[in-house]
Amino acid sequence: MKYLGIDLGGTNIAAGVVTQDYQIIGRGKAKTTVPCSEEEMIIQLANAANAALADANESIEQMAWIGVGCPGAVNTDTGIIEFSSNLFFHNFRLKTKLEEKLGKKVFIANDANAAAYGEFLAGALKGSQNSLAITLGTGVGCGIIIHGRIYSSSNFSAGEMGHMVIEMNGRPCHCGRKGCWERYAAATGLKQTTREFMEASEDRTSPIWKLVNGNLENISGRTAFDAMRAGDPVGQAIVDQYIQHLGCGITNAVNIFEPETLCIGGGVSNEGNTLLEPLQEYVDKEQYPITGKRTRVCLAQLGNDAGIIGAAFLGNLAE
Repeated sequence: MKYLGIDLGGTNIAAGVVTQDYQIIGRGKAKTTVPCSEEEMIIQLANAANAALADANESIEQMAWIGVGCPGAVNTDTGIIEFSSNLFFHNFRLKTKLEEKLGKKVFIANDANAAAYGEFLAGALKGSQNSLAITLGTGVGCGIIIHGRIYSSSNFSAGEMGHMVIEMNGRPCHCGRKGCWERYAAATGLKQTTREFMEASEDRTSPIWKLVNGNLENISGRTAFDAMRAGDPVGQAIVDQYIQHLGCGITNAVNIFEPETLCIGGGVSNEGNTLLEPLQEYVDKEQYPITGKRTRVCLAQLGNDAGIIGAAFLGNLAE
């Protein structure tokens, strides 16, 4: 049996034909064109799906079903994207329309949840019945697995942990609040922290300034870590503060859910143990010790494939 998984993002659409042992044997990818009509989006999804099928030398008839992970509030019962700011859709009947287009049963879920499910099936969360997957990108995404199933809540919007406040009256957030976790822990938040520290720095000849060629517009999510490795005290100070901001939100999540395992993905996670070791130390120190057990913090293993694999097996959750 084979399955077709689609990871629909605001920037890219990635599709894959996935085997029962979670191997991707065919891929299709395209840039996401938004805003667009619902019909145009269905065509984009179908094109990516057909490209993956062609790459795997398979037909749609050979697929058990199609699964789609998409950003926003996704009603898994009705198959409707109720709201997605990244895709500019409101009450989009994606399931019905894609079934009509491709002639195959479709299941949909929030993209962060699909990625968490992928890690649960075949990656860093495998074997942990209660677990969390945190993705550090432009924002902070979170997928929640409880008793081996995706938890999406009564209104299908659970997991918006990026919008819990960790700094009262802090940085303004696009959601309308101030001091949200993602304004500090996301890659964009790390870049802003780096900029603020550099603007306050008096030494414009230090390694961190050389890394950006003296231009603040060249700051990336790696700048502070690279500066720290070069022995720059400003870089070290930025990383230390970032670990505190990231650790604060993760500890909050751990204290709420008490998961066995929490994995971290996204671009910042590429720092590996440089990020992971001080973060685990922070969480171990701050976690509320009810039973003495500690949540294991680790790196996600599947990268961008997590969303494809998780989406491909969404049909299992309907059984």
